[in-house]
Amino acid sequence: MTTAERPTARPALASLRRARELFLRGHQLPDGVPEEVVAAWKRARFFGVRHDVRESAPTVSPTGSPLLAAARPVLERIAPTLDSGQTTLVLTDDRLRVLWATGSAPDHPHHDLSEQAVGHNSAALALHTRRRAEVHGPEHFLDLWQDVSGVSVPVREPETGRLLGTVTVSCGLCAECGPHPGAPVAEAAVIAVEAELLSRSRAAERVLLDAYLRAAGQQGRAVVALDGRNRFVSEAAGQLLSPEGLETLEQRVVALVREGTETRIRLSDGPGSVATVTLVPHQGSAIGAVAVLEPAGHTIMSATSRTAVGLAGRSLPWRHAVGRAVELAASPEPLLIVGERGSGKTSLARELVTDPVTVDAAEGELGADLEELVEGRPLLVRHVERLAPSDTATLNSLLDTHPGVPLLVTYTPGAAPGPCLQRLLDTLAARSVTLPALRERPDDIRELLTSLAPGPTPGHPPLTWTLDALRALERHPWPGNITELAHLVRALAEGRRSTGPVRRTELPDPVREGPAPRPLTPMERAERAAILEALRLNGGNKARTATALGIGRATLYRKLRGYRG
Repeated sequence: MTTAERPTARPALASLRRARELFLRGHQLPDGVPEEVVAAWKRARFFGVRHDVRESAPTVSPTGSPLLAAARPVLERIAPTLDSGQTTLVLTDDRLRVLWATGSAPDHPHHDLSEQAVGHNSAALALHTRRRAEVHGPEHFLDLWQDVSGVSVPVREPETGRLLGTVTVSCGLCAECGPHPGAPVAEAAVIAVEAELLSRSRAAERVLLDAYLRAAGQQGRAVVALDGRNRFVSEAAGQLLSPEGLETLEQRVVALVREGTETRIRLSDGPGSVATVTLVPHQGSAIGAVAVLEPAGHTIMSATSRTAVGLAGRSLPWRHAVGRAVELAASPEPLLIVGERGSGKTSLARELVTDPVTVDAAEGELGADLEELVEGRPLLVRHVERLAPSDTATLNSLLDTHPGVPLLVTYTPGAAPGPCLQRLLDTLAARSVTLPALRERPDDIRELLTSLAPGPTPGHPPLTWTLDALRALERHPWPGNITELAHLVRALAEGRRSTGPVRRTELPDPVREGPAPRPLTPMERAERAAILEALRLNGGNKARTATALGIGRATLYRKLRGYRG
């Protein structure tokens, strides 16, 4: 294993050097060489990388890179603190093109750190695994790096979690000294770069919003403002464009922003429709564009449905589910939204339909609300699994006679449904969407943290998070889904006394410690919970915790190791 997650799995460097030499000569490898390392060597050979290459061909770095603009001041502050004779500090983009580098270790001649260009290295590994990664000496494919140790940390777009590139610290070989000594520097650099990116992003977002508000000042004007990350869509534009049309418009506008071009483009939604695209400048470059649409005289969506869903999340599972829901909501017919508790079913339903009558089956009966449904007003029934059998039967009968009513139903699977509820679910199954659990879309955690946090007020700056805390949040299984995450964010915003980014130590014990690596018995779960609570009450001090629990320190350490695998 070549990542920083399991350094003890790395064999002795001398045996790894011998194995590499055998591999390069085409001989059979001895036992004990990690499969991941052998696979990396094989990929390099497949890509045609020469192990004796001294310099990679120059690559074309993106001009006006937002990552480079944000990272350069941070890296230039850090660089003087490094041992310039032994250490290299490198920034790459998401294609592993070197944007910036300093130092004298043998990374400088390489302008491209992709595996296709130089074989196995920590930057490529960090981008692939989406976490900090280390590669040492003979784990590299190149002769040039046989006495080099590298550690890389991925840089993410703070609001979306999208990978933007990597920060790498490399130095002389240090595989025997535990974690790479440059790991804290790389981690700190990434935290500072992401904070700078967030600051710049919010300033640019404000500029884009101001441009949108100016363009949309006239009532009924169809205006869309885009930058590839944010969307501001007026009501008129939302009625003119389908979700697919909006995606297509965004792709074309973002391409124009990159080219620095203003023009008029023809839209696929609606014959004869065109959009006039105007760039939005900020600090000497275009950060987005405003598109003013000329309506074609008809709408794609129904008058009561919304074409854009203002819920956080850009992961593929979430976008697929929401896209399906928006598509179904385009016609005023029943819609079933299925998902675990707290997964956002009700929030999505209220985004899809304007001003529905809402009934919570856990709190009351349908009553006269069905009359409004028959008359055409949307009805949202929450927790349909808790609907009284008589109301379920009434709803089944209504759907038999009025199959096209604008009914939205949320359902949380649990106990086996009775025959009456099962019939209702079967009726709605053809027009249903299942929302992913939060554990199935960890890439959305960072965007959700931003959307769930309260806005800044005097004396209460906005919440920010250390990289270590974010990773703990992304690894947590979130049995309560978004609701559980929202409670955590609210508790931190209201109760924390310290300033600066939220640290991992401030998170609740189950989140901070991470999920158990193996299924635990009920007794083990209870024991683990008791130990974590005792640790929390004793400020993390294991000696005091062992005394409070009446066990020896060695026993406490053994149990903690057992729970962590």
